[in-house]
Amino acid sequence: MAEAEATTGRLRLYSYWRSSCSHRARIALNLKGVDYEYKAVNLLKGEQSDPEFVKLNPMKFVPALADGDSVIGDSYAIALYLEDKYPEPPLLPQDLQKKALNHQIASIVASGIQPLRNLIVLRFIDQKVGAGESVLWTQQQIERGFTAIENLIQLKGCAGKYATGDEVQLADVFLAPQIYAAIERTKIDMSNYPTLARLHSEYLAHPAFVAALPGRQPDAPSSF
Repeated sequence: MAEAEATTGRLRLYSYWRSSCSHRARIALNLKGVDYEYKAVNLLKGEQSDPEFVKLNPMKFVPALADGDSVIGDSYAIALYLEDKYPEPPLLPQDLQKKALNHQIASIVASGIQPLRNLIVLRFIDQKVGAGESVLWTQQQIERGFTAIENLIQLKGCAGKYATGDEVQLADVFLAPQIYAAIERTKIDMSNYPTLARLHSEYLAHPAFVAALPGRQPDAPSSF
């Protein structure tokens, strides 16, 4: 399942179709126009604990990106690696304030929302607190993070077509999967977040984002 052998030139992305972290990596690869091999890791079947995959990512998380003998096992690190290796088109602006804002928004998603609704956390809540309790928890964490991002974008007055201007940047790479999951899986009322709702529509019209959608992946169920 998780072969660690090097291939010539072509990157390998170890991904799960429904993982929002993997979703980010797919968007970044698509935006950079990088051809890659898709390696499915079924989290529900526990394939992330396969000894061969653990060699690639000891944290047992997806995504993991293999570039020859190098393996990057975190979506944020993957995005920055791709930015350095394939600088065009850029995901980060030259303007220092806008660059910091992109990192801030990405960090809110990566540190303040997603880890709190990780599959491991949700299973723990359902087991220790009660079946179904994880749903309310998830909604609270997403709404808290979305409120912060919505206010941040409005306060900075930086939104153009996309989150921090008229070009797709790092903030969009992280926002798109989180908004998609909030709407499709958690049923968040996006009327409370008009800027994020508008951005969602823009993402669904962008080919790089559409190609990265969960249902478009080779390991997605045919019924999805």
